[in-house]
Amino acid sequence: MTASSHLIDDAPLTRFHKKLTAYSSGGPFIDGYALAIIGVAFTTLSPALGMTAGDEGLVAAASLVGIFFGGAVFGYVTDRIGRHVMYIADLAALALFSVLSAFASEVWQLVLLRFLLGAAIGADYPIATSMLTEYLPRRHRGRMLGATFVVWALGAAAAYVVGASLEGLGGNAWRFMLASPALFAVVTLFLRLGTPESPRWLLSKGRVEQADRSIKKVFGSQYGVADLTPEPALPEAGFATVFRTPYLKRTLFVGIFWTAQVIPLFALYSFAPDLLAGMGITGNTAEIFLAVLFVIGGVPGLWLVERLGRRTLLLWSFAVIAVALAIPGLVPGLPNWVSFLAVCVFALASGGSSFLEVVYPNELFPTEIRGTAVGVGTATSRIGAAAGTYLMPFALAKGQSLALLVGAVVSVAGLLATLAWAAETKGRSLGETAAYPESPAGDAAPSSTATATH
Repeated sequence: MTASSHLIDDAPLTRFHKKLTAYSSGGPFIDGYALAIIGVAFTTLSPALGMTAGDEGLVAAASLVGIFFGGAVFGYVTDRIGRHVMYIADLAALALFSVLSAFASEVWQLVLLRFLLGAAIGADYPIATSMLTEYLPRRHRGRMLGATFVVWALGAAAAYVVGASLEGLGGNAWRFMLASPALFAVVTLFLRLGTPESPRWLLSKGRVEQADRSIKKVFGSQYGVADLTPEPALPEAGFATVFRTPYLKRTLFVGIFWTAQVIPLFALYSFAPDLLAGMGITGNTAEIFLAVLFVIGGVPGLWLVERLGRRTLLLWSFAVIAVALAIPGLVPGLPNWVSFLAVCVFALASGGSSFLEVVYPNELFPTEIRGTAVGVGTATSRIGAAAGTYLMPFALAKGQSLALLVGAVVSVAGLLATLAWAAETKGRSLGETAAYPESPAGDAAPSSTATATH
């Protein structure tokens, strides 16, 4: 390390960073898996419990409402009591509620358990991504954070594969499907055991000796708290801080663009079989294909995020999605293959930028409120996602064109919010991204530290 560099921000990518990224990916994987598996489970679940279209919408939306509460509450809690305790506890809860879902006998029980499952998933976003952000070097932060969220699509793809393999179990197949997320939760829980607490969070609480021990455990005995890049102090930080200047505009931006990304995404994955059936496509092959496209889109996205930057990548993604979904939505009578192609383009473009949902809020807010900010972004986005998912069956009843057109309109809203409020955070330390002046184009000059090291 040189005299002008700072530990963590300028560290090389190590085996510890890669392991922590893998462990933190467990939450998004389970999120994608749990969301997609319910769509597959409806095949046997709906006739077993005599569900109506409204019942299906409630069950599908329940986990999204749960994510709203989980993100809002537990993002704040992780800023208060620490990353490590919550890093483990939320997975135990996730496993428990998954198993209990398999024993539901009435719709209201399933709605309640899916809500609680969603709360555990929502908690993991601010917990795991805050922990990871506070350890990653800035040159790799966007890519490594983004990789955790691309795994979301792997979870969705895995759900379709597992669901297809379990369908042969007959009328009770849905019970095994809904219990299956517990397996991934337990594995992730054991992998996360022993992860050291974030030294940045410990320092923000004045626990200097413990922060020093965490640093030495990860980076070596020759390093200590003096090697950390300083961040702006927020002596009276609390839940309301993210809704006050200078962070209010950033909170609005994160909430709007995240919502615009997840409304079409969650509606698609929750009701992919019904949407594709309207295009004359049946079976699980197309659903798995779309999930794979989402992963494929993430590959160039993770490369471009450190080259084009966060803002440019997000703008292009929204523009491509809006155009692709608007064509079959506005032009009646087009062949079904055009609609399917539009959904494929959506999957690729969405996969190429959706990981910014965890990159942006973690970079735009300081340590004292990072978990709270990610939690608020998670919660805000799920309001729209829950509404969209609940209404999706009714939109599909009027034709697939309406569902695609709504996705296009929502993407335009995300594009406008990004144009107005998105700042560029590429190449900046966490201290700089939390402190630089508001600038929609991200044109505030980097500090001398950032200039010297890049």
